[in-house]
Amino acid sequence: MIALGSDHAGFPLKEEIKKYLDEKNIEYTDVGCYSPERFDYAISAQKACDKVVSGECDRAILCCGTGVGISMAANKVRGIRACCCSDYFSAKYTRAHNDANVLCLGDRVVGAGLACELVEVFLNTEFEGGRHLTRVNQIMAIENGEKLY
Repeated sequence: MIALGSDHAGFPLKEEIKKYLDEKNIEYTDVGCYSPERFDYAISAQKACDKVVSGECDRAILCCGTGVGISMAANKVRGIRACCCSDYFSAKYTRAHNDANVLCLGDRVVGAGLACELVEVFLNTEFEGGRHLTRVNQIMAIENGEKLY
């Protein structure tokens, strides 16, 4: 199950991603927003990320105008590794090497076609583990207030 969320600027892109997920028979839950009326991205970021952390959803896809603000909000939720991507390579390797669990996209940065390609590679790329697991564990240690140095 995928959690979807957006602010008003990311709402149109989220709706396009929903169509793509429907075509691929991928289950999702939409935590809002539900219209192009003004809505703050931090609210939907937290709602979607809470679903990932609780295990209700495997991953989340979040949209705002640039993808940056909503990714910053998402990364404040303990257990979340959110990435803002606008190219295929980054979307693939943020999963393969960073075990990212949230993909953030900007409606004003990527079009619907590219966004759906990024969603596809993000959802279909597995974490490689190995040497990358050490780095992910370091990220989580920082999140827990540990010093790495």
